Amino acid sequence: MIDYPALAASIASLTHGETDEVALMATLACEIHHADDRFDWTGFYRVTGPELLKIGPYQGGHGCLVIPFSRGVCGAAARTRQTQLVPDVDAFPGHIACASSTRSELVIPVLGAGGRLIGVLDIDSDLPDAFTAADSAALEGILHDVFGKL
Repeated sequence: MIDYPALAASIASLTHGETDEVALMATLACEIHHADDRFDWTGFYRVTGPELLKIGPYQGGHGCLVIPFSRGVCGAAARTRQTQLVPDVDAFPGHIACASSTRSELVIPVLGAGGRLIGVLDIDSDLPDAFTAADSAALEGILHDVFGKL
């Protein structure tokens, strides 16, 4: 299990004073991905147009390049601005299979100052039911600490 307080402290140290969203995303994707073997793909999809996400910094195999808000787990998180904790992606209506190995997924909206939607953090696992509410809460806190002032 991840030591989330240590991960948060490491990320805070690495990102202190940085305001570039892509630099922050790249650093978080790396740190989060390597924090736990459950994480098969870890990355960001950025809001690049109305109702549109495009791939940002990530760790793992290739991801989907473009995801509309109307499709998939990432689209649902962006559209609703609510974390999507999906224990079985095959049971999620409209799931986009960017990688056939993905069995479960955690997608968290990334919000800047004033609630501006910057993008989503997408974490995939090749294990079913890999994520917990504790993972979700800890990662939401880290994202808020890093992006909430931008």
